[in-house]
Amino acid sequence: MRAYVLQRYGGAECAALTDIPPPTPGPHELLVDVGAAGLNPVDVGFRKGKLRPLYRLELPTALGCEFAGEVAAVGPMVTRFAVGDRVYARVEKHRPGAFAEQALIGEDNAAPMPANLDFEAAAGTPLAALTALQALRDELKVGPGRKVFVSGGAGGVGTFAIQIAKLLGAHVTTTASKRGEDLVRSLGADVVIDYTADDLSGLGREFDVALDLVGGETLEKMFGIVKRGGRVVSVAAVPEPRTAMLDLGGRRGLAVLFWLASLGVRRKAQAAGLDYRYMFMRPSGGDLATLAEWIEQGRLRVILDRAYPFSAIAEAFAYLEAGRAKGKVVVSMAADAD
Repeated sequence: MRAYVLQRYGGAECAALTDIPPPTPGPHELLVDVGAAGLNPVDVGFRKGKLRPLYRLELPTALGCEFAGEVAAVGPMVTRFAVGDRVYARVEKHRPGAFAEQALIGEDNAAPMPANLDFEAAAGTPLAALTALQALRDELKVGPGRKVFVSGGAGGVGTFAIQIAKLLGAHVTTTASKRGEDLVRSLGADVVIDYTADDLSGLGREFDVALDLVGGETLEKMFGIVKRGGRVVSVAAVPEPRTAMLDLGGRRGLAVLFWLASLGVRRKAQAAGLDYRYMFMRPSGGDLATLAEWIEQGRLRVILDRAYPFSAIAEAFAYLEAGRAKGKVVVSMAADAD
């Protein structure tokens, strides 16, 4: 089967479409004919080797973290899915492989595809939507009346975060360029800050919590706009010790490394009277089922920027890495079959 395979760590030239043997499902696994797969910054991180301290991949290996498709075979212990079911999933973190004609997924991490989505839209949902849901619901405890700040609202995670925060009852302020303003307002953002022209420091400390999707100077400025006693969750900046303990299996060695790496950020958060938390999302079929229900009810929209044929995945990554996407970028196996 064709797959987008990482041969060695480095630049775009280190991964390419090639033929590999098809996988075989284990007892609790599904083998899925992939209809489409989503591209994400974490895929670039895998390719560049930035995630080697976290996940030890045996190279060569197929890349890709999320997909949608049709079940081709099931392991003998699978009880909730059958051949022919349409599913979507965020693959297990230690085992990428979504950029392939067939992919494996553990039964507990898959969910039925939203009935009103095609493969392309469904494939662009799992990683970003799970990240937004778990950050807002579980880490930030967003609820009715809460004032939430989301940086980078027009990106893949941001487009879901705005909508989910509104579904949870919050008042949402986000950042976007003029080019992305209409999009984020259409998703429910109450206030939009033009990050190319406006300074966040002028907002004052009016927010209960904040979700950082940008990192860098933006994160540091966010420490000045959240009320004392509040929390800032990031998925774009520096991991801290709880990241290793809560999200990465309690790895104490990593916790020490993250303690050192995040010392400056944590000190700035502490000086501002805030709790700083870096979060890795977790694959979850149950959460995907919740998201599918919202999508089918018309309460949650999937924003696709571009869909490329699988044969043009290198071009898709070049576009993703340019940083201009509004919503998700996906590759479609069906586009190559047409």
